[in-house]
Amino acid sequence: MSNLSQLHPMHLWQLFEKICSIPHPSKHEQKISAWIQAWAKEQGLSVKEDAVGNIFIKKPATAGMENCQGVILQAHMDMVPQKNADTVHDFLTDAIKPYTVEEADGQWVTAEGTTLGADNGIGLCSALAVLASDDIAHGPLEVLVTIDEEAGMTGAFGLEAGWLEGDILINTDSEQEGEIYMGCAGGIDAEATFKLIFEDVTQDFTSFTLSLSGLKGGHSGVDIDTGRANANKLLVRFLLDASQNFDLRLVDLNGGSLRNAIPREADASFVIAAKDVSAFKLSLDDYLDRLRATLGSIETDIEMLLISPEVFDQCWSLKTQSLILNALNACPNGVIRMSDDIEGIVETSLNLGVVRCKGRNFIAMSLIRSLHDDGRLLAESMVKSVFTLAGAKVEFSGAYPGWKPNTDSRIMKTVRDTYQSLFNKVPEIMVIHAGLECGLFKNAYPNWDMVSFGPTIKFPHSPDEKVNVEAVGLYWQLLVEVLKNIPAKA
Repeated sequence: MSNLSQLHPMHLWQLFEKICSIPHPSKHEQKISAWIQAWAKEQGLSVKEDAVGNIFIKKPATAGMENCQGVILQAHMDMVPQKNADTVHDFLTDAIKPYTVEEADGQWVTAEGTTLGADNGIGLCSALAVLASDDIAHGPLEVLVTIDEEAGMTGAFGLEAGWLEGDILINTDSEQEGEIYMGCAGGIDAEATFKLIFEDVTQDFTSFTLSLSGLKGGHSGVDIDTGRANANKLLVRFLLDASQNFDLRLVDLNGGSLRNAIPREADASFVIAAKDVSAFKLSLDDYLDRLRATLGSIETDIEMLLISPEVFDQCWSLKTQSLILNALNACPNGVIRMSDDIEGIVETSLNLGVVRCKGRNFIAMSLIRSLHDDGRLLAESMVKSVFTLAGAKVEFSGAYPGWKPNTDSRIMKTVRDTYQSLFNKVPEIMVIHAGLECGLFKNAYPNWDMVSFGPTIKFPHSPDEKVNVEAVGLYWQLLVEVLKNIPAKA
């Protein structure tokens, strides 16, 4: 592991290097939670845990600031577990291996073959660094560390009223320095389930497994408008075309691993008539050439590999295959609509994040995001229509609200003015298409005044994830100064 502890601000990076050594993928936060609580007690701070696993840490105001409005610094403790196909890594036991890299646009920290966890590890460590400091002025201070933000927002859903006393919440989970966020998209999970019907394979078929890999992937909110390709959609398009031109029968189809990550890899097992094998291989070469020609400026490493595994003795029925491939091909994906109100911001999107066989069922999982309820409902109806027509059972779950912008927010104005004073430029006031926990926090604490800002993190939810070192320093300066400038209670 590279030594990050010499980067600025040193204490923040030392803490980040430490949490990289502690496994903390979504749904498996026990180790990082235990470490945070032990660390807080070592600092002499009050710490407690609620029924769902959120952590609350409290620190008294510095002398003379006792009458300031109370501030809650908020981050989530889990990270997205994604790795390259050729990387050997167990996210439940192995440490993340961060290192620095110099690029044309500055110094970055990234990880060896996996996600880095800067989302939201940098925000978490900034909150801990404030707690540990003796020379940062602040009013009454609380830190809220939630669980499972990336895989279901379990912590935010389970947050109960009465645990926190502060008036202002600063969310640290946004990912572009120089932008202040005052709103975010809501979302919902869609799951379509098909019953698989199998038939015996006749003896004049050859078995193959085809994999598509090398895509960049990324965050299904932040990166959905970047032109990054979806491995599930690319593979299905080819399989549908091949099934219409050759005697090809699917045996298995799997792709993606998280509904909120753009799929980087997908694979399919199938049998094909021996007489069609040569022509099929030519069509595969042609398809790969076309993908590289149309997507090559963004997806620079697309690969499709065909291998001959063990012999398959059963395959999907023709009707099952046709229904599933046509439905997946027709399923909306990517940007559905751009915002009319905020230039350059995605209003509604859909990510066909996971397709997989599970026993005698085939499951397709999507994440729908929208700034508006009606946009989300429109995307829901499109998904439901496509998969219902194909005979699938469609269910929606895990709906979470967006965070409606408050143009009169006092903390937003404080952050904006502080940024301008520090850096002699006006920050952009933004609404983010990604889902933040802020909308859910309003359920338990409707009167909180909220804002979100953070350092520049590129390509979260993918092994390309990286965080800009200079931006972390600027974010830290802003956070420290904002805490000094919190107004007194009315």
